[in-house]
Amino acid sequence: MIHPNTRLEFISEKVGHGVVATKFIPAGTITWVLDDLDREFTPKQYQKMNSPYKEILDFYTYRNNKGNYILCWDNGRFVNHSFNSNCLTTAYDFEVAIRDIHPGEQLTDDYGYLNIQAPFRGIDEGTRRKTVYPDDLPRYYKSWDKKIGAVFYRIPDLDQPLKPLLKTKVLKQIEAVFSGKEELASILNNYYKEQ
Repeated sequence: MIHPNTRLEFISEKVGHGVVATKFIPAGTITWVLDDLDREFTPKQYQKMNSPYKEILDFYTYRNNKGNYILCWDNGRFVNHSFNSNCLTTAYDFEVAIRDIHPGEQLTDDYGYLNIQAPFRGIDEGTRRKTVYPDDLPRYYKSWDKKIGAVFYRIPDLDQPLKPLLKTKVLKQIEAVFSGKEELASILNNYYKEQ
């Protein structure tokens, strides 16, 4: 589920629709949680589908570390790519704002950690990276881990409307991180290597 202080807006002809903040979302806020309404499809299920369904899954899903396709049921599926994203996924089935997001600003992800199957050229944002590749996660995880680590410990101090959706296992894992009993798990745990 996407953060409640967002809405779907038309961004441009080139971009299409995107998810925009309706209120200030501070760095360290959980912006999306994998919830019970999101659908998971195995590669076998995907292969048995007719073409129109495959096209929908190709466009609107990401793949988890098992190679399964995850289809968000709500506006979370409209979060656009950015090489300078303001949200990053974690190893705990939720995403976090890595910097403050202001009203009217899009929430963005770097699709490099979504286990894409084919490279694509992103919109030029003036960054060194111009193309997203299937193996971006093992290439850039250290940088992403640092960005997540810089805001992760703010999570308990902020209003977290999505916290009730976190599974008990996840709550215990992140509590162990906050208390120093466990290290923050790397985003690399999300990587799926194509066989």
